[in-house]
Amino acid sequence: MLSISDLKVGAKIVYKNDPYEVLRAQHSKIGRGGAVLKARMRNLISGNVLEINFKGADKFEIADMDAKKALYMYKDNEDYNFMDNESYEQFTLSENVIADKKMYLVENTNVEILYYNDNPINIEIPIKMAFKVIKAPPGTKGNTADGGTKEVELETGLKVNVPLFIKEGDIIKVNTQEGTYVERA
Repeated sequence: MLSISDLKVGAKIVYKNDPYEVLRAQHSKIGRGGAVLKARMRNLISGNVLEINFKGADKFEIADMDAKKALYMYKDNEDYNFMDNESYEQFTLSENVIADKKMYLVENTNVEILYYNDNPINIEIPIKMAFKVIKAPPGTKGNTADGGTKEVELETGLKVNVPLFIKEGDIIKVNTQEGTYVERA
């Protein structure tokens, strides 16, 4: 069992019989009162986001999940299609479950699929991933008033600020947790 001091960003817990991932956790203690944790959590099955205040005595069960490698194949309508790398079984996850991670999905990419009660419920993507730059304005010499960066568009549609020397066709690595440029690949 976890206490509120164990709830960190990325922790997966069971709340009201559903698995949740902690997106944000802010601890506070005012005067003589007990500790309070203000948490923002996403339901890993439905994709709904909750903001909840927990008191110091609250306890949580760790969500018992398995992770397996799968191949992201393609998107159709609102569903994302995957194939289990071991059993070759195909399954779909809806867009609201995948949420912001959809901006990092490129066809034929291996991802980790989270299973809860033997059902695929969500995905985990690597912290750093490589993407091709498809739109990049030219970097103007001497244009460093804004820190020497420009906004480019990646093959998934994601827009990222990068250094001025990055050009169209380059492959760059992006931190998927923050959505920021890391390095040229």
